[in-house]
Amino acid sequence: MKTLFILALSALSLFASAQNKTTSMAEQNITLTQEWDKTFALSEKVNHEKVTFKTQYGFTIVADLYTPSESSNGFNGSNGFKYPALAVCGPFGAVKEQCSGLYAMTMAERGFITLAFDPSFIGESSGEPRRTASPDINTEDFLAAVDYLSLREDVDAEKIGIIGICGWGGIALNAAAIDPRIKATAVMTMYDMSRVNGNGYFDADNSEAARFAARKALAAERMKAAQTGNTTAGGGVVDPLPEDAPQFVKDYYDYYKTPRGYHVRSGNSNDGWHTFGCQAYANTRFLYYINEIRNAVLIVHGEKAHSRYFGENAFEYMMTGKAEGYDAVRKPNPVPENKELMIIPGASHCDLYDGGKDKVIPWDKLEKFFAHNL
Repeated sequence: MKTLFILALSALSLFASAQNKTTSMAEQNITLTQEWDKTFALSEKVNHEKVTFKTQYGFTIVADLYTPSESSNGFNGSNGFKYPALAVCGPFGAVKEQCSGLYAMTMAERGFITLAFDPSFIGESSGEPRRTASPDINTEDFLAAVDYLSLREDVDAEKIGIIGICGWGGIALNAAAIDPRIKATAVMTMYDMSRVNGNGYFDADNSEAARFAARKALAAERMKAAQTGNTTAGGGVVDPLPEDAPQFVKDYYDYYKTPRGYHVRSGNSNDGWHTFGCQAYANTRFLYYINEIRNAVLIVHGEKAHSRYFGENAFEYMMTGKAEGYDAVRKPNPVPENKELMIIPGASHCDLYDGGKDKVIPWDKLEKFFAHNL
């Protein structure tokens, strides 16, 4: 069952309690929330608006667009100035009202047009059944965001980057590997969702027998959904928190289940993924070509993050073409000089969501990285 929860519900659901809530498979109508409902205060240095755009799969993505205010830098769209731009998403199972919006707003304060979006099936974006994840559709979500930014008159289409947080860090690397329009990629406190869903934490379930047991359980969940027409929610971050929970689960609780980061539309804050919502990630290894990314990449992780091995292994594979956790052996990166791994002393995984009590997000480093590479 441990492996099933990793496979089906994402890393957070290892310690989630089962719930019996159901989600209809009928298509969702898009309704945009107009009031400010973020987990952070709106900065006076930016302008904000809700926008939508389509993916090639036909889903409607809902996003928060942040633009620098005239008072902060003297530029605006009407004077012909074209800004560098960033698309931001993550963590896996979160919504744009949480830390991706904070990243987007803060980078807009620093002179970028930014777009924090809900991926397909999540938050305000369309897609049924709700709380579903797909390696190809999620990668397309990032590429469609780049499409949207590229077509804006106030954006320099040659200066677009992306930021992926937690599970969307791995998705960001996958997007960067396939789309050279992405000139710079920052990966914050990353998970490789394809690796953790297939192998379990620290590759502890990396065996044919463990995967076969999980596949049988997932197939049973699919049969229940086929028979009833409804999916069953698997549970988000466990609540109440067990006394013996690992520290990283306590950290997740402290972010997702308290006023610090709770949001009503966040799966991680509430009922989680549906029970086979992450099934496609279990049979995928989607960072195969990151050793061929020519454009700039910055991977940032906390020294004390339980997920640190994802970032360090991804960086090693991106640079050398081989690393622990990667079955493939490929050639070294052709452009290694614009790749960097940054470890934040003392920081945990969730500290890079909103900075934590010590405010550890390296905003100056992110600004310098994108300013130099866009």
